[in-house]
Amino acid sequence: MPEKIIGFSKLSREDKIAWISSNFLNDSSEFKNILNKYLNTDTEVQTLHNSFSENSISNFYLPYSVSPNFLINNNNYCIPLVSEESSVVAALSNSSKFWFERGGFKSKIINKIKTGQIHFKYKGRKESLIKFIDDIKLDLIKSTDLITKNMRVRGGGIEEIKLIDKSNDLDFYFQLSVDFNTVDSMGANFINSCLEQISITFERLINESDYLNESEKKIKIIMSILSNYTPECLVEASVECDLDKLGTISGLSPHEFSSKFKDAFDIAQIDTGRAVTHNKGIMNGIDAIIISTGNDFRAVEAAVHAFASSDGNYKGLSQCSIIDNKFKISLKIPISVGTVGGITDLHPMVKLSHKILGNPSSSDLMKIICSVGLAQNFSAVKSLVTLGIQKGHMKMHLINLLMKNNASKIQIENAKEYFKNKKINNQSVIEFLNLKDFK
Repeated sequence: MPEKIIGFSKLSREDKIAWISSNFLNDSSEFKNILNKYLNTDTEVQTLHNSFSENSISNFYLPYSVSPNFLINNNNYCIPLVSEESSVVAALSNSSKFWFERGGFKSKIINKIKTGQIHFKYKGRKESLIKFIDDIKLDLIKSTDLITKNMRVRGGGIEEIKLIDKSNDLDFYFQLSVDFNTVDSMGANFINSCLEQISITFERLINESDYLNESEKKIKIIMSILSNYTPECLVEASVECDLDKLGTISGLSPHEFSSKFKDAFDIAQIDTGRAVTHNKGIMNGIDAIIISTGNDFRAVEAAVHAFASSDGNYKGLSQCSIIDNKFKISLKIPISVGTVGGITDLHPMVKLSHKILGNPSSSDLMKIICSVGLAQNFSAVKSLVTLGIQKGHMKMHLINLLMKNNASKIQIENAKEYFKNKKINNQSVIEFLNLKDFK
């Protein structure tokens, strides 16, 4: 068992690699060779990448793909995507092409409020606390003027401060909930800086108060932090068309297809097991564009899944309706993203993604992301209720299995034709590679 190491972050890259190799990989030379192969040959770019994380020793590449023909609010987009799942890009491209011919996606912003919280415990009279907070709200906001100055110039800043009483859930627990508009930035650092300043001012004003008695001044501030749950930072996307314009899909008439499709959506509303997978399909597309644009997919995932269970039951995020011979699907989700600040101003590939999208505002990017999620959802459920998910998925997975089994270029090309109407799995690929006709 390796001994605990002190000062690892201060070691050079070479010494870090040597320590890992010695302690975990039996001094494997292959380890260093792989790490070096994934370094960027441009030293300036590599230095930039190293600055993004602690203890960086190489890069971890994922495919950078695009999906064209995304018609969103009558604008034609080419969507940059980062995903290792081959079927995601194919599904999005099929979906965008399908809906392009039927009017495309419509998307709108419902709200753009983000929230931060100051958590504290208070053992005094509630009525005293309520009046005290009402009296000092403007002072708390004003104390952040230096931090919010530039944001206010851009049209953002602090919208409201509310006292939230949670003492019935946890003894003596309250919070200050602060609403923010961060315009085109995701705003995490901005929000946290404001909250920490408000917390300092809050504590000072408590101690200076003539209204609170001495015991009531013993407020314990626990922490100040933004919330990644953003139920008031909402965007909605939808597609719709007359039933007859759906056309025949995998042998199903428009009425047969739409009926099965709606049943699948309805099941996701009442069964958690299906809802989780239904929503994961939505996030396949959303995560891919979130990563390509340099945003925090972990924060978005957390907010979206919390939103899916906001009424106490975890449900599918999207809706399907068939009314007056019109087929419609829609998706409403909380999305907190930025188009300025952080890695969006630094990472060359991220900047390229924004350029491909026409350098959108954060509102436009929210609309694009939501539309991509709905497109992915449509393709996944369409496959499930027609041919099944595996046929298309395994066709895309075929190349991975061939490469895993060291297939030659000729074998890879021959395999595409050979497996057109055959089952694809690791064993069938091995059997194909052993056929003399294809060696």
